[in-house]
Amino acid sequence: MKKIPHTFTIVFALILLAAVCTWLVPAGEFVRETVTIQNADGSTATREVVQTGSFHYVESQPQTWQVFSSLFNGFVDKADIIIFILMVGGAFWILNNSHAIDVGVMAFLRRVLRLNKYRLLQKIGVENIIIALIMIMFSLFGAVFGMSEETIAFVIIFVPLAISMGYDSIVGVCMCYVAAHIGFAGAMLNPFTIGIAQGIAELPIFSGLEYRFLCWIVLTIIGIAFVLWYANRVKRNPEKSPMYKLDNYWRQRAMEQQDNPVVYHSPMAAWVMYGLLSATMIVCAVLFPKTAITIGGGEASLPILPILAGAFVVTGFFMLRKSVHFFILDILLFTICYLVVGVLGYGWYVMEISALFLAMGICSGVADKQNADDIAKLFLAGCKDILSAALVVGLASGIIFILRDGKVIDTILFGLTRSLAETGEVASVGVMYVFQTLLNLIMPSGSAKAALTMPIMAQFADLINVSRQTTVLAFQFGDGFTNMITPTSGVLIACIGVAKIPYATWVKWIWKFILALILIGFLLILPTLFIHFPGF
Repeated sequence: MKKIPHTFTIVFALILLAAVCTWLVPAGEFVRETVTIQNADGSTATREVVQTGSFHYVESQPQTWQVFSSLFNGFVDKADIIIFILMVGGAFWILNNSHAIDVGVMAFLRRVLRLNKYRLLQKIGVENIIIALIMIMFSLFGAVFGMSEETIAFVIIFVPLAISMGYDSIVGVCMCYVAAHIGFAGAMLNPFTIGIAQGIAELPIFSGLEYRFLCWIVLTIIGIAFVLWYANRVKRNPEKSPMYKLDNYWRQRAMEQQDNPVVYHSPMAAWVMYGLLSATMIVCAVLFPKTAITIGGGEASLPILPILAGAFVVTGFFMLRKSVHFFILDILLFTICYLVVGVLGYGWYVMEISALFLAMGICSGVADKQNADDIAKLFLAGCKDILSAALVVGLASGIIFILRDGKVIDTILFGLTRSLAETGEVASVGVMYVFQTLLNLIMPSGSAKAALTMPIMAQFADLINVSRQTTVLAFQFGDGFTNMITPTSGVLIACIGVAKIPYATWVKWIWKFILALILIGFLLILPTLFIHFPGF
């Protein structure tokens, strides 16, 4: 059997290929200008956009030794994601040392098995319902507030859960990462893609919501159906999983934890931590009695922090009565709740989320009666375990630097957009869509891609009598689907790295599904050419 190259090898080969392109593709640039656009919350922001018709060729900048410096630049550029991965990995290692997740998984599975006594649920499959509900939740997160980087932390939770349910690590990644990115692609209110693209295209922010909601439903159903088909196939015959042998890491880890019987107890340190956390949450609730939650263009002021504080005081007490393991799970649950509130209400990003998970890890360690030295050692062990996933993110980012410093990205953009003028209405939209899809392979940032392409696409849509809203939809789908396969996506590389899935194995497994999504996306775009939907 032919050996699959290491992920590092594949990514470095792509960096070399990008360097070769800088020798073969003429260098060129667009003139860019700074414009002011309206954000979803009514505020204004400045963005750099391309001037239509401003493309010109410049002196070539072939990349040679830069293939090595691009690695350094990649690490610097993705430092926030790399640090985020290391901090989350270290925090979860502290939490895992308490065996709280194992206790929670086993308790969860016992409850699931009890539900099988109901004939209807037994026929449908309780596990199928669980996978579907989790995927709907994460798809909604992706569609509403553009959840992406946040899924890295959830992979550590759902991969062991999937393994315990008789599936593989791929199913675990699908439950959170793939679901969130299907929602990201079919988003209704994503401010990072739709909000920016519509602002640049001079469209009302989040207009066309009704048809986008329909697209989200269609894509989410298809995604869930595909994952359930694969999950049941693996459960019937585990050896059909491409991760069957590699998942021994997770199975062995589960066996080692089972060999160490859990002693249910509630040490005094846990009660002290309960008091400190309760007091902290109460203080935060007093200082911030109302939180302005922003979803899409709407905003609601709600007493969320007081509700969370009260809920923790009650649930924390009863969980500690059972065992410190359940109390630590309660800390994890409220960490996730505060993550959602922080993102929607306070504009949190990876720095704040990293700090939140680090605090979770330290609090879990203290509650488990670990001293400061033990917590530090556990944190370092977690960083070491996840280091390869963090490093490959920086490595993959080097591809972008080679193409950008070689000044070939704008040339590729110009060549593709020029071909649109020679096609008809349907073909033009198809080429737009294919172009956005291909461009996403080398430029996974949705906001940057919107600033680069929408000024040209929006005006070209006027010339061929196509709705600007249709071009935004083509951008949205083109930006979303290939995020799940491109090696330049730091989030993808991080998620499969955390799950111990080699990049080549992931591509071999998912490429047919991505092609199907791309085709379905085009079929969803076509009706907007012939039917007048609200906002289109």
